[in-house]
Amino acid sequence: MSDKVTQQQLLPHLFREEYTKMTAVLYRHFGLKHIEIAEDIVSETFLKATETWSIQGIPKNPAAWLYIVAKNKAKDYLKRHTLFETQVKDAINTDELQFESDFDFTQQAIDDSQLAMIFAVCNPSNSIASQICLALQILCGFSVEAIASAFLTKAETIKKRLLRARKNLRQDNFQIKFLSEEAIQSRLDVVLKTLYLLFNEGYFSTSNDHLIRQDLCSEAIRLMLVLIESPSTNTPTVNALMALMCFQSSRLEARANNNGEIILYEQQDKNQWSQELIEKGNHYLIHAFSGAVYWQTKYHLEAAIAYWHTTPTNNDKWEHILQLYNQLILIEYSPITALNRTFAFAKVYGNEQALKEAEKLQLNHISHYHALLGYLYADTDLKKSIAHYSRAISLTKSALEKKTLGKEIERLNKKQH
Repeated sequence: MSDKVTQQQLLPHLFREEYTKMTAVLYRHFGLKHIEIAEDIVSETFLKATETWSIQGIPKNPAAWLYIVAKNKAKDYLKRHTLFETQVKDAINTDELQFESDFDFTQQAIDDSQLAMIFAVCNPSNSIASQICLALQILCGFSVEAIASAFLTKAETIKKRLLRARKNLRQDNFQIKFLSEEAIQSRLDVVLKTLYLLFNEGYFSTSNDHLIRQDLCSEAIRLMLVLIESPSTNTPTVNALMALMCFQSSRLEARANNNGEIILYEQQDKNQWSQELIEKGNHYLIHAFSGAVYWQTKYHLEAAIAYWHTTPTNNDKWEHILQLYNQLILIEYSPITALNRTFAFAKVYGNEQALKEAEKLQLNHISHYHALLGYLYADTDLKKSIAHYSRAISLTKSALEKKTLGKEIERLNKKQH
């Protein structure tokens, strides 16, 4: 394989693996007011790699080469501003942007910097949607176009959202050089909510035709690992959310066919479930219950529900799931939780009893509500089942979900004839 082909494959991989680590260290050095400086330095580093490697070939240790170049560029930048301080002193706070003889790119420095930036990005002054966009751009290295694609939004809209969010970030007095215990406690709930919603955007993805966005799920798990690996944030609640993500991710491959169409839980090939991720989920779930009262957080309950979904067939499985949903709905009601509880109710008490529960919800404006009613009526009233599936199709914005529901209608129509 030629160097050129290897470079074309290697640089995107290195960008995804190293970009956010490099920027995190530089963000922490330059401060939130000057985050663009860090991004420019790292971008210039990758540009130089593209130019240099195409002529001289790929170095023996490409990642180390990138860190050395980034370090040198950062030091050169600070030297220039030290020399011309009198010309730029109005634009730069010299107490905040100080020259250092070296930059620390050790693994510990990278881990500490990434942790600090996660807490900085999850700024309560920004909306949750803006926090997720910032997380994708700053913490995950996603382009504006990629973020717009994930949210099925115009790139210009995302640009404006990011500009406003970055302005709030620069104006924030949050300290990222020394992440205090007080700062962690004040923002941990916001951080977990942001990462939870980021994962859900990938796992359920109501805003994109690609219902399963594995890249978003992977990034959420990667950021959760940063929390898990830090003693200051390795709490039972963090472990509960990590367990949930592992259990849910274990079924990603089985949730869609080759055309990207959703495969319902009961029809999934269990051989495609990742046993490695299930075992990791079990590991984190054990730590989540260490000294924790599980009903105190929704993450514990949702992780326990996800655990039962990944276990082999068990006569009491759905009874356990229903009990957990009964507790979850008391902690934090949501229409989706109510619908999922009703599905579990049907598994325990039958479709006829579940229909009575479902009709109490009166969620007529939600596609998933009519999809559930379509499922519950399928064995007893084909006409009603088809009518609800049709209503679900009219309410969903997802082309793939429309296709999946349409196939159910086709199946039921064949049973009528």
